[in-house]
Amino acid sequence: MGTVLITGAAGFIGSHVAENLLKRGERVLGIDNFNHYYDPALKEARAVRLSAYRDFRLVRMDFADAAAFAEEMRREAVDRVVHLGAQAGVRYSIDNPFAYERSNLAGHLSVLEACRHAPGIRHLVYASSSSVYGDRPSSGVAFSEADRVDEPVSLYAATKRACELMSTTYGRLYGIPQSGLRFFTVYGPEGRPDMAYYSFTRKILAGEPIEVFGEGRMKRDFTYIDDVVDGVVGVLDRPPEPGINRILNIGNDRPEMLMTFIEIIERALGREAIKTMRPMQPGDVTETWADISRIHALTGYAPKVRLDVGLPRFVEWYRRYAVAQG
Repeated sequence: MGTVLITGAAGFIGSHVAENLLKRGERVLGIDNFNHYYDPALKEARAVRLSAYRDFRLVRMDFADAAAFAEEMRREAVDRVVHLGAQAGVRYSIDNPFAYERSNLAGHLSVLEACRHAPGIRHLVYASSSSVYGDRPSSGVAFSEADRVDEPVSLYAATKRACELMSTTYGRLYGIPQSGLRFFTVYGPEGRPDMAYYSFTRKILAGEPIEVFGEGRMKRDFTYIDDVVDGVVGVLDRPPEPGINRILNIGNDRPEMLMTFIEIIERALGREAIKTMRPMQPGDVTETWADISRIHALTGYAPKVRLDVGLPRFVEWYRRYAVAQG
């Protein structure tokens, strides 16, 4: 077998996917630019863990640099690509739009072009987002891949939908087998500091107030990192026919109220949050809920970790990490 190239390999999802593949004996080429969207120390810690594996090689570079990225593809016998690198953050996209042009649009095009010209690419798996579904009234029905996705409410969502469309075009033109994964609020140990569960935990421990947007009425389909990794690897191992850009939800199929989410963190920490209620922010959506029947039929994907189990695991990790950081 050839090498699996992972963009965003020092990121939250990317590092866990890389370690899963390394443990089963794969060769992994990791690409990451270690940007400062959040504290790079966390990315460095993930990279150190991965570097202990003999079959892992890390390249520090911007995958949007098309020539340099294509050269790395040629240097290794890459036959599969897991493209997880991106500029994340719905709210950040409101104030920093051009970061998304470079990383999400030019970056995705760079990956597509490299796959187009590299011999023997068997599968490109790339990260999309539940944000492409936009904001919709609660209907008691999960979000299906067949639903319309033409009304994004943030630039981040718009770039993710654009990536799906670019992939469809490249599949038809050049026969690249692809799977686009619409992730639903991934959480767990080593998670991103910009995510609510991370900032809530930090602020509650520090005795600082937390801002509860949408007056606490928002719902999210929280998905534990181990379940997400099972889904990503399961999809990677099952490429579609050449030319197909297959879209798949990867979530938990269980939307949870934001207030329930906060209560679980409070119980795990043994203290109550000081809550400041706020209205919805621009770019936010009221609810997310993944219909996972398509990925289940393909891979047997079935999330195992409930929120009341996964969040305490994160809190336990965070306590250790905070102590280690001084």
